[in-house]
Amino acid sequence: MSSYRTVVVGTDGSAPSLRAVSRAAEVAAAASARLVIVCAYYPTDPKELERAADQLGDEAFQVMGSAPAQDTVQTASDTARAAGATEVETVASVGEPVSVLVEAADKHSADLLVVGSRGLNTLKGRILGSVPSEVSRRADCDVLVVRTSR
Repeated sequence: MSSYRTVVVGTDGSAPSLRAVSRAAEVAAAASARLVIVCAYYPTDPKELERAADQLGDEAFQVMGSAPAQDTVQTASDTARAAGATEVETVASVGEPVSVLVEAADKHSADLLVVGSRGLNTLKGRILGSVPSEVSRRADCDVLVVRTSR
C-alpha cells in the first residue's frame, strides 16, 4: 500500500458521502493511518441559513448549525470504525465545503483527501463546479474521488 499517514475525508451525512467515508476508512486501515472526518456547516444566523438553503436546497438541513454537523461526524465515525479505521478524529467547521476540506487537509498535514463523486455529472455541478473538482484543484495532497453515484 502507500505511505499515507493521515487521511482526511469529507461528509455531509448523506448515504453517498458515507460510502466515501467507508472507502477512506479502508485506505486508512490498510496504511495504519489516522483518519480525520470533516463536516462543513453553515452557522445558524438567519441570513446565513437563507444563503445556505439557497446553495444546498433540500439537503440544507444536514449541514446547517453545529448540532447536525456533530451528529453527522459521529455517524461517520461509527461508519469508519465499522470499516476498519482505528484512529479516528472528527472535525465540524463553519464554512463552505471546499475551503473547509482543503484547510483541514492542510491543518492535519494530510497525505490523502477523500471526497465522494456526487454531483460531478449534474448540470448544476458542471455550471457551478463541484466539490470534488474544486478540491482536486486546490489541495496540496493526493485526492481520491470515490464513485458514490451508484
